[in-house]
Amino acid sequence: MSSVVVVGTQWGDEGKGKIVDLLTRYADFVVRFQGGNNAGHTLVVDGKKFVFHLIPSGILYDDKMCMIGNGVIVDPGVLIEEMQQLKEQGLPVTPKRFMISESAHLIMPYHACLDQAKESALSDSQKIGTTGRGIGPCYMDKVGRVGIKAGDLRDDVLFREKLKAAIDEKNFLLTKKYNAAPVDFDVIYRQFQVYAEKLIPYYGNVSVELDTARKKGQNILFEGAQGTHLDIDHGTYPFVTSSNTIAGNACNGTGFGPAYIDSVIGIMKAYTTRVGSGPFPTELFDATGEQLQHKGGEFGATTGRRRRCGWLDGVVGCDATRLNGITGLAITKLDVLSGQKELKIATSYELNGASYSAMPCNIKEAGAVTPVYESLEGWKEEIDQVRSYDDLPAKAKEYIKRVEEVVQAPTNIISVGPDRAETLMLKNPFEK
Repeated sequence: MSSVVVVGTQWGDEGKGKIVDLLTRYADFVVRFQGGNNAGHTLVVDGKKFVFHLIPSGILYDDKMCMIGNGVIVDPGVLIEEMQQLKEQGLPVTPKRFMISESAHLIMPYHACLDQAKESALSDSQKIGTTGRGIGPCYMDKVGRVGIKAGDLRDDVLFREKLKAAIDEKNFLLTKKYNAAPVDFDVIYRQFQVYAEKLIPYYGNVSVELDTARKKGQNILFEGAQGTHLDIDHGTYPFVTSSNTIAGNACNGTGFGPAYIDSVIGIMKAYTTRVGSGPFPTELFDATGEQLQHKGGEFGATTGRRRRCGWLDGVVGCDATRLNGITGLAITKLDVLSGQKELKIATSYELNGASYSAMPCNIKEAGAVTPVYESLEGWKEEIDQVRSYDDLPAKAKEYIKRVEEVVQAPTNIISVGPDRAETLMLKNPFEK
C-alpha cells in the first residue's frame, strides 16, 4: 500500500491533471482534498481533451474510486454539469465510482454574487484576480461557522434554517455595501432541492473509506489544486486562493492520518506561469515570453485568461520543496523550451543590496525583487516523440539536472507533450 500526494509547486497550471491521470493507473482511490471549481485540470488522452474542475482526473479510469474530500468546496450546479458532460462522453459517473464527503461545504449562489461584487468594488491595483466563482466567500462562511455542508441537504428543516439566516445576511451586504441585486430565498431553495435529489446518493464518509482502503493495502492518490504559492498561509498573500494548497492539507482535507503519507510529488512546469495579479519575479515581457505563451498554449483552463510567462523560478521551486516535503518532481512542458538558444533559471533574488534565497513575506518586497539568473544552453531538437530519458538531447538532460540541484529534489516524471503517452516515468512513486 502507498499513499501519494500530488501538488503544484508554482502558481497553479503546472499540469497536475495529466500527472494525476498518469499515476491513477497505479492507484485504487483518487481524492481531491482542497479548492473548488476555480481549479481546472486539463489532460489529453488519445488526442481527446478533457477539462475537470471538481471531479478528480482519475474518473477516466472505470475501475477507480474517485472522491471529493471535506476540504473541497462544492458548487452543486457545476458538479452536476460536469457529471452530465462525462455521461455524454460515454463515462457515466455512478456512486460505485464517485463519493462526496458529507462534510464538504457547498458554494451557494450568493457566494458568487458577493465574490464578483467585492472584486468589482476594488481598484485595479487592489484586485486579487479572483475567478468570481464564490470560493473566498464560501471559505469565509466555513471559517465563520455559518457555512452549509453537503450533508445539510439531508435535513430539510436544518437546511431551510441555515439558508434563511445566510440570505438575510448576504442580502444586507449585497444591497447596502455593494449596491448589488439581492438573491431570492425561494429560487435558491427550490434549486437545491433538485441538487439534493441528484447528489445525496453519492454522499459518504471519505475519512472512514480511506482508512478502510489503507488497512486493505490499497493505493491512494491525493490530488491537489492550484499551486504552492497560492496557499492562503504560505503563498504571495493576498494574491492567493482561499485554501491551503500544500501537501499537509491532504490530511486535513480528507481525514487521513499524516503518518500514512508515503511520498509527495511536486508538479513543476519547465518554465513559470501565473494567472491574475500578484508578484512574479521572473516574468518576461519580451518576445521570449510571447513564444512561451504561444507554444505552451498558456490560457487558464477555468477562466480562459492569458497566463503570464517567465523563466523557471528556482526560488519558488525551492520554497515548494521545503513547504511540501517533496520527494520527487514531475517536470512538465519540457517540450515548450525546445528551440530556445538560451535558458535561464532564477537561483536567488536581490533587493536593496540584500540577497534572498526564499520568497519575501512582505508583498511589496516580493513584487520588487530582482531575480539572479543562471544561464544554460538550450537545445534545438523537438522532443515530443521522445519516449526514453536516454533519448533526450544532452542539453535537456543538463537542464533537468540543474533544476534538481536548484530546487533540491529528484525528478521522477518528465512530460514532453500534452498526451498521456508523451511522458517519461523515471521512478514510480507508488513503488516503495
